[in-house]
Amino acid sequence: MTAADIARALPKGRKSGAGYVACCPVHEDHEPSLSMRDADGKVLVHCHAGCPQDAVIAKLKDLGLWPEPEQQAKTKPLVIAEYNYTDAGGNVLYQVCRTTPKGFFQRLPDGAGGWLKRGPKDKDKVLYRIREVLESPIVFLPEGEKDCERLRDHGFVATCEPGGANSRWFPQYTEALTDRSVIICPDNDRPGWERAKRIAKALLGKAAEIIVLDDIHHSGVKDISDWFDAGHSECELLNIIESSFVDQLPGGPI
Repeated sequence: MTAADIARALPKGRKSGAGYVACCPVHEDHEPSLSMRDADGKVLVHCHAGCPQDAVIAKLKDLGLWPEPEQQAKTKPLVIAEYNYTDAGGNVLYQVCRTTPKGFFQRLPDGAGGWLKRGPKDKDKVLYRIREVLESPIVFLPEGEKDCERLRDHGFVATCEPGGANSRWFPQYTEALTDRSVIICPDNDRPGWERAKRIAKALLGKAAEIIVLDDIHHSGVKDISDWFDAGHSECELLNIIESSFVDQLPGGPI
């Protein structure tokens, strides 16, 4: 049962923006005052005429128009993005998949055109888009694949490690970035800065330069994708980088 299903079953139900509206079943409603939307596998409802949410849900349950907890539990996450991790020759080693509700999982090719739902061994993990990394003297290092793709859209080479902010940093990652200028783009939260510090320590003395991109967060954005969404350009980013060479992070030395 989704917001769309409920809207179709109620009078004057229709799509509206990112959700749906319909006549509220609790009060006498001639124009749609009930709004509904799906969020993280659940249905959210709100009566703009003031009916309590509990009353709306109770009425929808009476009408058989409310997803029970067991129904919600059976909803399978939907894969919305697939990120290939390859070897230097471009052969797919494994994938990181992003799902909605928001989540991630890794999978391996099964050799027959399908997938094994398990990740690679630590020794077999590589950086994202390793082929481009090995061909570039300057590499951006944001926190996830989505931000890598956003940087690539603006003409930059970008990579990340699989697993997000709390993943381990392996020696093969450092080896791939040795003698390169590395621009670390942390998410503006504690795990993001801890990750940046951890990676900078690993690359110290190995990378040609280490730049920690701090200035983009002065406008309150969370990550590099948000920064571009706020209207900033690649030219602005280049200007920031030129003045951002650092050998320590906010709050203390590397």
